[in-house]
Amino acid sequence: MKISGFSIVRNGVKFDYPFIESIKSILPICDEFVVAVGDSEDGTLDRILALNDTKIKIIEKTTWDEKLRTGGNILAQQTNIALANITGDWGIYLQADEVVHEKYLPVIKEAVQQNLDDRRVEGLLLKYIHFYGSYDYYANSRSWYRQEIRVIRNNIGVQSWKDAQGFRIDNRKMNVKFVDAYVNHYGWVKHPKIMQDKVVAFNKLWHEDKWVEQNIPQQNEFDFSIIESIQKFEETHPQVMADRITKYNWSFSPPINQKQKIKQRLPRFIEEKTNLRIGEYKNYKLIK
Repeated sequence: MKISGFSIVRNGVKFDYPFIESIKSILPICDEFVVAVGDSEDGTLDRILALNDTKIKIIEKTTWDEKLRTGGNILAQQTNIALANITGDWGIYLQADEVVHEKYLPVIKEAVQQNLDDRRVEGLLLKYIHFYGSYDYYANSRSWYRQEIRVIRNNIGVQSWKDAQGFRIDNRKMNVKFVDAYVNHYGWVKHPKIMQDKVVAFNKLWHEDKWVEQNIPQQNEFDFSIIESIQKFEETHPQVMADRITKYNWSFSPPINQKQKIKQRLPRFIEEKTNLRIGEYKNYKLIK
């Protein structure tokens, strides 16, 4: 059995993505790691080259076509470039702000091994924890997705879908099994100035410049207080994140009054009691 990791990144240094930590986090269980590096304005490519790991295969200076930026389609197009170059039986996809804790590596590896010969299984579903504002808090409202396909069976026609959050086969939902392992999403943990710049740039992958100017606040720093609900993180971060967390250099004060709307209270109560999220969007079909 061969396992391939794959990812995309552009301007990872400029927007302070933990892309090096992301690659390092999954590399121990991968036989290869393919990364499509967009034509960047910073030292992103040099940082990856400096890893000097023979497992890593770099597709250099891919072109991000401005015509595909509406709806985030450019992210799927770039992901498919990386996906087309993997050679493993399975592909593990991590975005540049996603990191896997080392304690979950044996769990993921065992899951792909167990399902290798079960051709019904087209992918595997991993759980998410979305950090927000700092490394000490994570978002826990219903607006944040709880799981996504991050492991796909190779050579069966899998393609990244829409804005690259998930995958499909010929536009149909994939048949997947659940794995009890988490992906740590750090995309909302940045210095407020960098976070603001990233939000503006990221929205330009979905919308025209005029829309961004009219709908994204024109401010110097991002306002982290605009969050429905967050919770204190009581566990450990992946070891590969240790140096980055040590260099944490901004203040974050969690919102004092986190008031949920009345219409959100009952669904939240039901979810806490049953783990059932009413109306949850699922871009997959779960195999029992």
